[in-house]
Amino acid sequence: MKTRFVLINTSHAGNVGAAARAMKTMGFDDLVLVAPRWANVLRREETIQRASGALDVLNNARIVDTLDEALDGISHLCATAMTPRDFGPPTAAPRAHFEMLLNQELSRQDGCAQEAENASNPEAPEPGAARQAGVAFLFGSERFGMTNEDVYRCHVALSIPTNPGFGSLNLGAAIQVIAYEWRQALGGFAVQDATPARALADAAQVAGMLGHWEQALTAIGFLDPAAPKKLMPRLNQLFNRAQLSPEEIHILRGVAKAMIETAQAKR
Repeated sequence: MKTRFVLINTSHAGNVGAAARAMKTMGFDDLVLVAPRWANVLRREETIQRASGALDVLNNARIVDTLDEALDGISHLCATAMTPRDFGPPTAAPRAHFEMLLNQELSRQDGCAQEAENASNPEAPEPGAARQAGVAFLFGSERFGMTNEDVYRCHVALSIPTNPGFGSLNLGAAIQVIAYEWRQALGGFAVQDATPARALADAAQVAGMLGHWEQALTAIGFLDPAAPKKLMPRLNQLFNRAQLSPEEIHILRGVAKAMIETAQAKR
C-alpha cells in the first residue's frame, strides 16, 4: 500500500532529518513537506546530520505549498493529533486502526477481483488490477500541532497510547512510533542476528569430554568407579541440555585436566 509521511509547517530542520531516519529504518521513503520554515531545509546541515545516512529519503522528498498538493494520489488520511476537540474524526490507537484499515483493503481487493471475474465486459479490470489505496500520515508543526481544518479532513486522528500524566513526544519520536506500527501491520521485518549462528559440539565431542570428566571426578574422589550410580548419565543429560559449543567443550576438558593434575600433585 502506498505510504506517505506529510510534515506540515515544520519549523526545526533537525526534525526533518529525524523524520527521514525514522522512515528509512522502517522501509518508507515518501516524504512531503508542506510550507516548512526553511525553503532549503532538505540541504541544511542540521537536517543532514540528524538523518544519519537516510540521504536517499531526503533526496526523494518534496516541498509543496499546500496540503492539497501533498495528498495527490492518497485516499486515506491519518491525522496525528492528541489535543482534545469537540468535533472531528474519531480517535484511535495506531495498532487497532491499522488492523482495521488493512482488513478493509483486503475485503475491497477481494470484491474487485470477484467483480472482474464475473464481468462479461472484455474491458473489465483483471483481478488484482484495482488501484491500491494510499495512506498518508500527517504531522503538524512542533509548536502548535495540526490545525483544526487539517484534522477535519482526515479519516482518523491517531493517538499514541502514552503515560496519561505525560504524553509529550517530539516529532521524530512520534514519526518513529507510527512508522514502526504501520510496518508491523504490513508484515514487519525479520530480526537480524547481531552475532553469527553458534556451532554445536557433536555427540563424539560430548562423549570424549564426559570420559575426561569421569577420569577427573575419579581422581578427586568425587566418583567411586565401583559404585558410579547414575552420575555420568545425569551429567550427560545436563550437558546435552546445555547445547555446548566446541569451544565450551575445550574449556570443560581444560577444567578436567586441571582437576587431574591437582589430584596427582597432592599424592
